[in-house]
Amino acid sequence: MSILVQKYGGSSVADEQKIQQVAERVVAAKRQGRDLVVVVSAMGKTTDQLLAQARRIHPDPPRRELDMLTSVGERISMALLSMAIQRLGFDAISFTGSQSGIITNDRHSDARIIEVRPFRLQDELCRGRIVIVAGFQGMSYRREITTLGRGGSDTTAVALAAALGAECEIYGDVDGVYSADPKVVREARHIPGLGYPEMQELAEHGARVLNAAAVEFAKERDIAIFVKRTDGQGSQTVVRRFSPAAPGQVVGLAHERSVRVVATQGEGRDALLAFLDERGIPGKQLSVYRFRDAPEGVGAAVVVSREFLEDAAPFRVALEERFGAHAFLDAELGAVSLIGAGINQSFRALRRALGVLAEAGIEPAGLHTSSFRITALVPGARLDEAVSRLHRAFIEERGAPEDAC
Repeated sequence: MSILVQKYGGSSVADEQKIQQVAERVVAAKRQGRDLVVVVSAMGKTTDQLLAQARRIHPDPPRRELDMLTSVGERISMALLSMAIQRLGFDAISFTGSQSGIITNDRHSDARIIEVRPFRLQDELCRGRIVIVAGFQGMSYRREITTLGRGGSDTTAVALAAALGAECEIYGDVDGVYSADPKVVREARHIPGLGYPEMQELAEHGARVLNAAAVEFAKERDIAIFVKRTDGQGSQTVVRRFSPAAPGQVVGLAHERSVRVVATQGEGRDALLAFLDERGIPGKQLSVYRFRDAPEGVGAAVVVSREFLEDAAPFRVALEERFGAHAFLDAELGAVSLIGAGINQSFRALRRALGVLAEAGIEPAGLHTSSFRITALVPGARLDEAVSRLHRAFIEERGAPEDAC
């Protein structure tokens, strides 16, 4: 029988009733003759609640202990789903990430999968069992519990699909990927198909439908990802190795709330980067420039996602203690990104984006570009407006995004 890996997000298993509905969907696939490996996230907001509890105990909790704590959420989901399936008369067994053979590097809270040894899963599949796996977690080569960062259950599913030679379906509360967040832009358009690079850029810059590391893993192993809605309604988005349908065209927008910009002058980039490394804070963008004959030397600015710097206040104090007046933290910014292959072949798209923002009186605090992306840092209070105006200019006035299929 062919193997199917399904992943269900936190909203899909948010309570007992929804877990039962997922169990029925899994059993229906089993009745169709598929071997099933099901990856689950923590129920609802469990991870957020655990993080909040940790920070009430310690304002900057050690990352190792956070992994020990937050990995519990997925274990609850996997056990409950296994019970629900067994109640329906089908044999099921649950495994943690480490029991599933997911080996990671030794970085806590945002570990990378370096190997999957799925022997126990294969044995149980041969016995006819439905295998339930806790997403978001693995075990380092030092036998430490590690977690894979926000959305890491997607990566678990794709990695297992690659190791088992399986198909991969990702289920959530939306029927695929849209040209913008429908909660912000009511006119957002469904995208039937996307290539790996566009999807990875969308995921890295705020689109929550898929995890960026999962897309990268899928690209390396050439695994197609089918993004679907848990209740079976609506359509789907297929993410796979597509050639861009229209190079230079914007296919979608992503946004992030409350990004942080950490900048310093005088002591240069090395001191700032060392300061961030001491605290295990990765950056998204780094800007460095030496003005000719400038007495203050090399300055540096790093953009950091909020998930890696949730509580800005203690970090600001530590920054001032280390650098004094030579460094600052801006925590009042949002980021909006235009995504499309070849988007910066000329400056046409960038000029248009700046014009749209200028018409609204929105002055970007920073700009970053790549071959697939234009990102503007804007005042956080005006982020939704910026997303809506840019979507109107680049998507709605052009028409629906083209299907890359």
